[in-house]
Amino acid sequence: MSVLSSFAEALSTGAVEVVDLTAPLSSDTPVIALPEQFAQTASFQLEELSRYDDRGPAWYWNNFRTGEHTGTHFDAPNHWVTGRDGDDVASVPASRFIAPAVVLDFSAQAADDPDFLLEVEHVRAWEAEHGPLPAGGWLLFRTGWSARSASQQEFLNADETGPHTPGLSPACARWLAEETPVIGLGVETVGTDAGGAHSFDPPFPCHAALMGSGKYGLTQLQNLDRLPATGALVVAAPLPIVSGSGSPLRAVALVERG
Repeated sequence: MSVLSSFAEALSTGAVEVVDLTAPLSSDTPVIALPEQFAQTASFQLEELSRYDDRGPAWYWNNFRTGEHTGTHFDAPNHWVTGRDGDDVASVPASRFIAPAVVLDFSAQAADDPDFLLEVEHVRAWEAEHGPLPAGGWLLFRTGWSARSASQQEFLNADETGPHTPGLSPACARWLAEETPVIGLGVETVGTDAGGAHSFDPPFPCHAALMGSGKYGLTQLQNLDRLPATGALVVAAPLPIVSGSGSPLRAVALVERG
């Protein structure tokens, strides 16, 4: 039996489980809120064209409007000024859309402190227990934040000082981008950076370091609690929007069940 035939059989028998990592995309999907002097991304909107009626008697379809970085989405290198000469989302090699992933679970720490920051020493300690980060794979940072995704207010968790959501320290972001073999970072929050990253030095270090290193981001992931620490394979394929900086996507993980 060929490798692909064996894989297809494993899918049909449940030996390989498909875990959906994608948040449902609707007008209720939380979107990032920038300071009012900046342009704001659009929330997801459907415009009905016909629904089995005189506008189209046998078909239902819609136009939709949304931002590239709404809901579960992919960040391409050209999303940030540090990667402005890098790939747009249509130029990212398709081979990058299927890659191994590891899950670092810091949901307990984030529950105690919404401003929790992942540090290099946290990742080093994880590697000492589980092995090295996967070459050409994803680091998925589990914080439990997806449990808040039904509410814009709870998801952004903002007060008069700004949003409070977990993320990476500047040193960890730089190390992940420049010194590890992963292709990118996946998170449960609205963006790859911590809520307070606007005041970090440099600001928004995950975006700056990852995009500047030609790496990628996945955001607003769900069901990371259903993945093992190691061994999952992630399929995350964005729309090939020419000159686009990112795209909503349907991300899934393949998990071998013994």
